[in-house]
Amino acid sequence: MLGLKLPTDPRWVNIVEKNLSEILTDHAWCEQKAATNAINLVINNPEKTDLVKDMLSIAQEELQHFEMVHNIIIERGYTLGHECRDEYVNDLLKFCKVGGTKTDRLIDRLLFAAMIEARSCERFRILSTNINDKELAQFYHDLMASEANHYTVFLNYARKYGEGRDVNARWQEWLNYEAEVIANYGKSETMHG
Repeated sequence: MLGLKLPTDPRWVNIVEKNLSEILTDHAWCEQKAATNAINLVINNPEKTDLVKDMLSIAQEELQHFEMVHNIIIERGYTLGHECRDEYVNDLLKFCKVGGTKTDRLIDRLLFAAMIEARSCERFRILSTNINDKELAQFYHDLMASEANHYTVFLNYARKYGEGRDVNARWQEWLNYEAEVIANYGKSETMHG
């Protein structure tokens, strides 16, 4: 369904399990960044009422996820660490169109968001099926459906507002680019690392 070209090696979970506080902190900040991205889509596209409505819902849901992760951090006696740069996301940003029309930039921003949600969904699936911590396995299983839904929303809006552009071809370009990017990751205890 997600179309990812390069799956995550399940052994990535072995790295994650060595530092659960780190993956939880990174995950919390990923949720905050996802909420911010949805809000930025609202700010930059206020005339698209349907998009605004759905982005506000996604932003609220992402903040709820942030709170859920933060609660797990507290329950386990950890402290939310400082936000760190997400190099994976920064690498993906390099592929976003910066020129062209406002619509060109919107489509790429939506595909960028869909890409991150797709990879996050895939990582949640890997965690839910491979982590030894049963509570976290269930938690990531429960979040997986939400990420898949967000992925679909972003992709569908890119197609809706594509205005005659070949959005599916551009999505394939994103999938190919992301496969090159993700090949450099999977070696650290971060959500996309």
